[in-house]
Amino acid sequence: MVTGAAGAIGSHLCERLLDMGHEVLGIDAMTPFYSTEIKRINIADIEARGGKVHFFDLATDDISHLLTGTDFVFHLAAQPGISTATPFDDYLKNNIIATQKLLEQVRKVPTLKGFIYASTSSVYGQYASGDETTEPKPTSFYGVTKLTAEQMALAYHREHGLPVTVLRFFSVYGERERPEKLYHKLIKAIHEDKEFSLYEDAREHIRSYSYVQDIIDGCILVLEDFKKAVGEIFNLGNDKTMTTGEGIAILEEIMGKKAKFLILPKRSGDQKETAANINKMKKLFGYNPTISPKEGLVNQVKWYKEKIHGKVF
Repeated sequence: MVTGAAGAIGSHLCERLLDMGHEVLGIDAMTPFYSTEIKRINIADIEARGGKVHFFDLATDDISHLLTGTDFVFHLAAQPGISTATPFDDYLKNNIIATQKLLEQVRKVPTLKGFIYASTSSVYGQYASGDETTEPKPTSFYGVTKLTAEQMALAYHREHGLPVTVLRFFSVYGERERPEKLYHKLIKAIHEDKEFSLYEDAREHIRSYSYVQDIIDGCILVLEDFKKAVGEIFNLGNDKTMTTGEGIAILEEIMGKKAKFLILPKRSGDQKETAANINKMKKLFGYNPTISPKEGLVNQVKWYKEKIHGKVF
């Protein structure tokens, strides 16, 4: 089972698992945080491979009837982002309450071999450059509620023996990237010859921009040797960093056109630096992200042109 299956990372994970021959059941609440039409495009790609996505809200709905016979649950469903326009109640409901209710249901599934919780580098706070033993210091509602949810999942491991692992994703980009994220917005603005809103000082932010298929590679490595992962936390991303300004320049080169910028005041809770320390993943699973930023962005530009550009969402 993959929760958040209609989202950017969840949909890619569903497809990879289906291509590997697994039986995959997707769950998604289709919350209107961004266009549900974009999510339906992702779902169509999943179902074209033989997968099935069911529409349930994990915070309110009982999905125990769908869990029968489940071996693994990848819990990717969440309230994402650090927008001040998103009420705290949304983070509380979709990150904490939904996770607790799902944990209660999966711990009663006798066939369960693993529960993989997708967390985020935002739990570290403004500077996410240490290893998994670094003290979390989140600066946003998103980071706070994701940290709460990952610790709740690990509490179910400690108290109930639930086989849990936590994967902290770093700055994921690529095909299907959410519309409010950097590269999706920038590709759209350049295509439409419109101004792109950039937060003050954002060009200097350092990021471990991690291509989505490299993230999926890490998920699969953990799945295939899960006993090594039980009760553990892993950083997952690209350990090569660059500034946001460098990423923008690469995208401008690919698209052959300069972006126009509207500079906005600094965004509260934004991270100054993410630098994925993935030594633990390398040591235990041989993890090795290989996709360069240019290669990944070429793929994302192509996806946007084929699936999104010119459509009204």
